[in-house]
Amino acid sequence: MKKIFVLPLLLLSNFLFAQQIEGSWRMTHQNGKKIDNKEVVKIYQDGYFSFGSKDSDSNKFLGAGGGEYSLRDNYYTETYDFYTENEEVIGSKVEFSLDIVDSKLVISTEKGGSAHVEIWEKISDSKDDLTRNWVITGRKTDENISRSTPGARRTIKILSGGRFQWVAFNSETKQFSGTGGGTYSAENGKYVEKIEFFSRDDSRVGTSLSFDFEVIDGEWHHSGMSSAGNPIYEIWTKYSDGYKKPAN
Repeated sequence: MKKIFVLPLLLLSNFLFAQQIEGSWRMTHQNGKKIDNKEVVKIYQDGYFSFGSKDSDSNKFLGAGGGEYSLRDNYYTETYDFYTENEEVIGSKVEFSLDIVDSKLVISTEKGGSAHVEIWEKISDSKDDLTRNWVITGRKTDENISRSTPGARRTIKILSGGRFQWVAFNSETKQFSGTGGGTYSAENGKYVEKIEFFSRDDSRVGTSLSFDFEVIDGEWHHSGMSSAGNPIYEIWTKYSDGYKKPAN
């Protein structure tokens, strides 16, 4: 009779393990060395991850990457949709070992015949009405709403643990168009972002932007003024609902 419960218990264990990594994380060590010259923040939500990095002193954007991930026991894989450091890995699956030690993520793999180890410290696992991975599917101009079905070319926005990151990219051509991220709050219909990194304009770091938001039929309606000072009205759909992978 004990064997009957083995599979459900394993599935529950894997689910709980995966739930532990949802939220926002900051890299503290890489290959045994403390990270003190740059800031790297990674967000996990809804089976998707993204990270962005900047120089700690100048706020210069250094790089970004992200895509789908899977976790079973400590077997962890990342499949990149975008990766500024090495576009050759886009579309490929990279295997890692992942352990949680003293509430920190320890992610390791082999690179060029030597071990590569990263240690990440959790920033937060807080959740709110907008905690999710989103993809943009609509814009409103005047009273007209235009809708689109996202494919290889898309703009996503992942929010979890009080952090956000948006990314525009094309996973087929491997073209990276831009990214930005930082901290956010979403309360009483007001969504406020504080920009911590921005690939297109480092001078925008530290800027706060305030928007109105409403979740209607599961979609995020987002309106206000863009970082360039232009009025916007965007509609964001849950990534799992709105994104359809191109047919093979």
